[in-house]
Amino acid sequence: MQADNRDESAEHFLRLIQESKRGKFKIYIGMSAGVGKSYRMLQEAHALLKSGIDVRIGFIETHGRTETQALVAGLPVMARRTLFYKGRELDEMDVQGILNLRPELVIVDELAHSNIPGSKNEKRWQDVLEILDAGISVISAVNIQHIESLYDDVFAITGIEVAERVPDKLLQLADEVVNIDLTADELIARLKEGKIYDRAKVEMALTHFFQSQKILQLRELALREVASAVERKIDTILPPSVQARPDRFLAAISSNHIVARRVIRRTARLAAFYNSRWYVLYVQTPAESPDRIRLDVQRHLINNLKLATELGAEVIQARGRDVVDCIMQEVEKRNVTTVCMGKPHVTLVQVILQTFVFNRLLNKLSASNIDLIIVS
Repeated sequence: MQADNRDESAEHFLRLIQESKRGKFKIYIGMSAGVGKSYRMLQEAHALLKSGIDVRIGFIETHGRTETQALVAGLPVMARRTLFYKGRELDEMDVQGILNLRPELVIVDELAHSNIPGSKNEKRWQDVLEILDAGISVISAVNIQHIESLYDDVFAITGIEVAERVPDKLLQLADEVVNIDLTADELIARLKEGKIYDRAKVEMALTHFFQSQKILQLRELALREVASAVERKIDTILPPSVQARPDRFLAAISSNHIVARRVIRRTARLAAFYNSRWYVLYVQTPAESPDRIRLDVQRHLINNLKLATELGAEVIQARGRDVVDCIMQEVEKRNVTTVCMGKPHVTLVQVILQTFVFNRLLNKLSASNIDLIIVS
């Protein structure tokens, strides 16, 4: 019965491939390593190959797992490109080789991977976009902790700073997002059986990342993400007359880089959930003019605006003495329905001054029937 379901899934994706000249994009998402994303991709590759589709493995990472490695047999594998970096010989996916060969579909594992310095693209997800633009379909995989806007949530759960991340727009561009789900007990059992890591690493994994409460919370994030992807898909299919008025979000950020990043990521999550346009607004006051702002503050600000762009926001930079007026001008100009801003970290004197400013903003937003979200 499971084989029949896999064949049906492959046939459904086959229909998607044939409907468009641009490559179709399917992402398998999971709550952690070891849930079976690579295994499932290879199963689907076999089913598509059997259906007559020209399938190639662009890059697969089996991590030495016997069951996954066995599924590579019988599938055409693209040769990897060899690069030398810091005296070591390293392999990368051969993007140009894929573009030259032009198969119908490629399997590309480890979507969040950072390419070796000197590669054409900095990130593998950028390689995937290039392949899709060439009309080649892609099936890829990523763990939930690598989604950019979930960085703060994942850190709160695991205490781990995930360095390799993919922008949320990848999930929004995907034609299909499929969750590979296991219970916490099943995942831990696989770990203890040596099916995820070498047995020498099992005890350390059990005391760090692979704890039931952490797995359950990451599982919830993964399930929510896939549910949001399904809702976005429904919104694109339904005619506008059936849909409610469009939500538009505006993240009002300051030069406080830690608070600003949280506000940007939270607003990105909301916009993705509601499939909405969103904006990031920074108001430059005279106190932060180019000749007065500290260089480190300016650097962090530039990085945050870059992050906003990567997550799909339209970035707005305004100048003015009155921050409230600047926010309201953009809100009215762009028909914003919800404003998101950070909780200020200020001294007692500043609290008194900020309270007046905040009340003015709150009164203006209330009069315009606009929601306000304070991100802690």
